[in-house]
Amino acid sequence: MSDQARCFPPIATPDARVLILGSMPGRASLAAGQYYAHPRNAFWPIMASLLDFDASRDYPARVDALKVAGIAVWDILDSCHRPGSLDSAIADDSLVANDLPGFLVAHAEIHHVFFNGAKAESCFRRHIKLTMAEPQIGFARLPSTSPAHAGLPFARKLEAWRAITRALAA
Repeated sequence: MSDQARCFPPIATPDARVLILGSMPGRASLAAGQYYAHPRNAFWPIMASLLDFDASRDYPARVDALKVAGIAVWDILDSCHRPGSLDSAIADDSLVANDLPGFLVAHAEIHHVFFNGAKAESCFRRHIKLTMAEPQIGFARLPSTSPAHAGLPFARKLEAWRAITRALAA
């Protein structure tokens, strides 16, 4: 597989209220054509627990569960050079950011943005410039769901990710 990685289109409906941003899909996700496809990634089990659906449902059903809940998913980066799947391997001089300001304008109901890990947040802070919408949007970093972030047990990740359900209820 090439070391040049490209993101997927966003998962979103026009009335989404929460946006979860990753950095760039890993090799397993790119090969499957699905967000968070690595079998040890905690994203889908966490979302299933938060939204009360079966994590073993097929991908389209899991995506629909996010949409119905008002959750959008995308990545900070449109493309980058990255050997392997680790965020730490992303070549900083190869980063091309997605049009997140345009996305937020088109999805004006989004009032919370959550970063799936430190790399997503740092790429956002360095490469994305927002304008007047930023003060009305809450931003928070959540622990990465990546299997590479195995030092934090699932239960602690899940507890941190409950911020999403609180944001949806606000």
